[in-house]
Amino acid sequence: MTTPRRSRLLVACAALALLAACQTTGGLAPAHEGLKPPPGTPAVKEAVDGLVVGHRLMAAGEYELALKAYLRAAAEDGVNADVLSALGSANLKLGRLNQAEQLLHRALERDPNFVPALNNLGVVLMNQGKYGEARLTFRKAYALDDGASDEIRQNLRLAIAKTEKSAYDSPQETTKYALVRRGDGRYLLLSTP
Repeated sequence: MTTPRRSRLLVACAALALLAACQTTGGLAPAHEGLKPPPGTPAVKEAVDGLVVGHRLMAAGEYELALKAYLRAAAEDGVNADVLSALGSANLKLGRLNQAEQLLHRALERDPNFVPALNNLGVVLMNQGKYGEARLTFRKAYALDDGASDEIRQNLRLAIAKTEKSAYDSPQETTKYALVRRGDGRYLLLSTP
């Protein structure tokens, strides 16, 4: 036999051996099949809801992982107000204010009375310096929540304080000025220390 002929024969034998293995065992099994979990490990019968996992990760400060869990929940359960609000909250914690605002607005389009989305939208608006909008948003959340949440009440108080302060104090004008009369009815504006 020549070398090329011998190598073709070997390839044919290997292919037949693989086909025979597939017929007798039902196919080639993955390497991990048949392995058992360590003793004391609870059996997982059903996957945990992505929203629940995301909420736990948010509480642990793992915002990027929470975002991934919320995206998994959106893929499994569909996009609803709760999922959109959760995605917005994760983006808020990651400092992505524009994305958070868009997601929270979308959540409120689906459910205009969803209190967590209203509160979180108010927080985003406060961080963006939109105190008037934040005040209205917190007021609606507070009314829908019947004043039960201390956090919403505190957020509303802060928004009211910010809007009242900004109405009287211009943040750009930190220097005090005085008018000084210069003869012939002319006045000069001078800064005072």
